[in-house]
Amino acid sequence: MDDIKEEFISTLSHEIRTPLTSIRGFSKTMLDNWQSLDDEQKKKFLSIIANQSQRLINLVENVLNVSKIDSGADDNVLTKVDAQNAINNAIAVVKANYKDFNFNFTICSKEAILADFNKLQQVLINVLDNAAKYSKNSKIIEINLKNDKNNAIISVKNFGVSIDEKYFDKIFDKFYRIDSHLKSTTQGSGLGLYITKHLLVGMGGDIKVKSGQNPSYSEFIVTLPLYEVEKATLGVLNKAK
Repeated sequence: MDDIKEEFISTLSHEIRTPLTSIRGFSKTMLDNWQSLDDEQKKKFLSIIANQSQRLINLVENVLNVSKIDSGADDNVLTKVDAQNAINNAIAVVKANYKDFNFNFTICSKEAILADFNKLQQVLINVLDNAAKYSKNSKIIEINLKNDKNNAIISVKNFGVSIDEKYFDKIFDKFYRIDSHLKSTTQGSGLGLYITKHLLVGMGGDIKVKSGQNPSYSEFIVTLPLYEVEKATLGVLNKAK
């Protein structure tokens, strides 16, 4: 655990330093060369600064979320949520960073689910972003929404990268990142899937992973309870206690 924490601190330092260096570099370039830069160059540099700022914000939010989870202060407000709408919103957010990707969404169920809307959005964005980040050369992400008895099943599948079965549980551990060539070329702090798992468990759900070869793929499967008035009422009563 000490080795993992040490690696996490090293990774976190790198994750912070990289966007800060970009923000400082491009802002200084603009300040020093404002008159000589055309509008297109200014727009490009401002876009980079905005993206790197968002990267920093996401990192800080992940660290704060871990703190909440570890302290047990992460409360949920369970309500009736339109899963289809929630997934479409998350796709729109992630697609802004992966404009040349195809997010193919197949809907086999339109029943509402019981969830904390804001936390569900965070879960979906984490899973979709993770799928796009590790899709290698393939730029196709398949999303499927269906029912299984009393639960909604949301699967997110990418192609080109597979995960060895021995890592299926470990990837949801805090700080953990699979040691591979992608680790050194892909941004990540080892917190996203840990947070995702705990947010889902807190809402009565779960997440699992499947993977295979020929073709290589990885599929994350999110499970959440379907909305029922009784469950919603129970959630409100528990919250009041």
